[in-house]
Amino acid sequence: MSRTKSIPTKVGDLFVEIAGSGPPVLLWHSMLVDRFQWQRMSGPLAGERTLVLIDGPGHGRSGRPPAGYTLEDCADAAAEVLTELGIGSVDWLGSAWGGHIGLVFAARHPERCRSVVTIATPIAPLETAERLQTRLLAGVYGRFGPIAPLSNGVADALLTTRSKRTDPEARRIVRDGLATADRVGMHRSMHAMMLRRPDISGLLPGITAPVLVIAGSEDAMWLPGPARRSADTIPRGRCAVVEGAHRLPALERPEAVLTHVRAFWRQNADGAEPSAGAGAARAAGSAG
Repeated sequence: MSRTKSIPTKVGDLFVEIAGSGPPVLLWHSMLVDRFQWQRMSGPLAGERTLVLIDGPGHGRSGRPPAGYTLEDCADAAAEVLTELGIGSVDWLGSAWGGHIGLVFAARHPERCRSVVTIATPIAPLETAERLQTRLLAGVYGRFGPIAPLSNGVADALLTTRSKRTDPEARRIVRDGLATADRVGMHRSMHAMMLRRPDISGLLPGITAPVLVIAGSEDAMWLPGPARRSADTIPRGRCAVVEGAHRLPALERPEAVLTHVRAFWRQNADGAEPSAGAGAARAAGSAG
């Protein structure tokens, strides 16, 4: 049995679903979809963990964010959610956008972050061709909304060829993510979180929480090589590759992702709270 709550934060009202029992894990989805991206993993995980599933600002059932909001604002909003729910610290599980926020969260709120898993999370900003495509996407969406050609095109861009042929439910989940979102909020998010996404590589050496960087083998935006190199710059970082996945491994290959995530949690004292000394040291480092 799950419960839901709308929580006011600095990026607007965030819709949160809480399910399961056990050590808490916060799940933040990719851009252009919503918390249902996790539906193929949330059932198994809810038997082991308390899941805090967030609809990001402008997505799903969450409210409209302010224009020009930042990754730091999202990380602080996640802390606000945890405070409202009475949760001290969490393991973070983030896909793409959710991974970016998780890394910033680990840097800004180290005492509340036991570990971070990033999935399909490129560290650098969009390259020129990607930026042009995103500007076109944002322009069409801003003018016409989630029309069928746009929604189908986004689904095709996020999934592997095999999933496009054989997994209609995955395509529907992506299309529904665009269709149900607040139109103004989603448009603001495209600009703030995609077109203006900063390079966060400078944060990585200062993150002392354990971090697992997961890449899909077919994700041209985040190939295994760059993913491994980024993981190597994190003091307690490691990398895993999910075969046969593109931009949404948690949707396309949930069993493989679960295997990597569970192994990572076991290897890092599953459910243990960060020590006060470690938290203070991390806070001092992030303050600089």
